[in-house]
Amino acid sequence: MALIVNQKGIEFLINKDEVFKNIFTKYGAPPEWARPAGFTSLCKIILEQQVSLSSANAHFVKLNNYLACFEPSKILELSDEEMLRCQISRQKSSYLRALSSAIIHGQLVLTSFNSLDDVTIKAQLTSIKGIGQWSADIYMMFCLQSQDIIPLGDIAIINTIKELTPAKTKEEIVEHSSKWAPYRTLASYFLWHYYLKKRHRNAPDFHPNIVEN
Repeated sequence: MALIVNQKGIEFLINKDEVFKNIFTKYGAPPEWARPAGFTSLCKIILEQQVSLSSANAHFVKLNNYLACFEPSKILELSDEEMLRCQISRQKSSYLRALSSAIIHGQLVLTSFNSLDDVTIKAQLTSIKGIGQWSADIYMMFCLQSQDIIPLGDIAIINTIKELTPAKTKEEIVEHSSKWAPYRTLASYFLWHYYLKKRHRNAPDFHPNIVEN
């Protein structure tokens, strides 16, 4: 599986857009943010929707400790009261159950993603209740190392593009970022890298900011 942060991609972006040359000169290359592919990571991404990483992680730890093993069948065995005891809201409980049910019934086969294209993967992910564009993008970028994704539902990405480029509207942002293909995931990593460094924040297990899911 190809790395997101690679020399060919870095050189392409630096030559394509002054924005990346300036970020690279000031802060260097971004970290190789990655997570393992699979059910657990996808559940964590659902729990991270609209909350801080620390809160999401605390809720995941409670849920993980409550279960004998973290797998779809065990999620489906939990009552609403047990979910709430683990600080999982009713809404996110319904999302975790929808994902678990889809996996158990073969609607979603995460192990098949290596043989599918990005469009098909995103369509399959977003067909599940609770997995929107942002969650699908983050899973594909961090867990599958998809090379050409820009999560336009992410507030840090949007605000950084508005800050560093002439693009201000959604249409302008889509058009401007299209020239970063086929390395838009690396471009996103650069933008997050700038966003964090400018704010003197270090995040080895980075949690992006969400506009919408």
